[in-house]
Amino acid sequence: MDPIYTQTACDISKIITKNYSTSFYSATNLLDKSIRDDIFGIYGFVRLADEIVDTFSPYDQKALFNRFENDYAACKHTGFSLNPILYAFQCVINKYQVPDELVDSFLKSMRADLTKKNYQTSSETQEYIYGSAEAVGLMCLKVFVNGNDSEYQRLKEPARKLGSAFQKVNFLRDMKQDIEVLDRCYFAGVTRQNFDEFQKLNIIRDIENEFEEALEGIKELPDTCRTGVYTAYLYYSKLLEKIKRTPAPKLISKRIRISDIAKMKLLMQTKILSKTGII
Repeated sequence: MDPIYTQTACDISKIITKNYSTSFYSATNLLDKSIRDDIFGIYGFVRLADEIVDTFSPYDQKALFNRFENDYAACKHTGFSLNPILYAFQCVINKYQVPDELVDSFLKSMRADLTKKNYQTSSETQEYIYGSAEAVGLMCLKVFVNGNDSEYQRLKEPARKLGSAFQKVNFLRDMKQDIEVLDRCYFAGVTRQNFDEFQKLNIIRDIENEFEEALEGIKELPDTCRTGVYTAYLYYSKLLEKIKRTPAPKLISKRIRISDIAKMKLLMQTKILSKTGII
């Protein structure tokens, strides 16, 4: 394939990452140069799918998502697409032999966002989290271990825990947007009316346990990616600390965030730890 088009497709995915998530963009830039474009390629794809079901409401979102899925299927079949986001993603999928099941599970969770508003059981929530976050983390893990299946299997469970923890932090952070704008709540049985401090702390304890298990896996990651993943872990840990200090009713009325100054401090902290060999 034309290397100019391939690089352009990667660059567009990089721009999407930078414009939509400065935190993820900064963490990705701490990865080794050899894998940065591949992670940008994954993020561009998952971000575009997420935006279709979340923010493209002036348009027929179901039709857009159907087209997105069909265009991806065509790209997968032919190995090419005029949509640079799909093409960049497919290049990563082929390069690292990412299982189709991970992509299919992700798309299934995204499609659920078009119609499903409430999750009644923990198994429903877990199925959504697997597709929307854990599967994406496993795609990235395939890149991190350079497609090595034995390493992938060894680190698979910690990677799933990290993806799950990240997603649950996102759910808590975004409760105002999810409930007021999108009319959704992903935590089983939780509504605007019954969400209280007890429920919040139960969810946080679950996240903390997942972070603890995930950290052991992060320590075992290759040098090419450990610093970047640890930076993301630190960011979400700080965000969770802030959420923990925030009263439950306030989470529904205000989006919690980490300041840009605090993010810069985290980046510097991670770089110091990396240079000293602590991580």
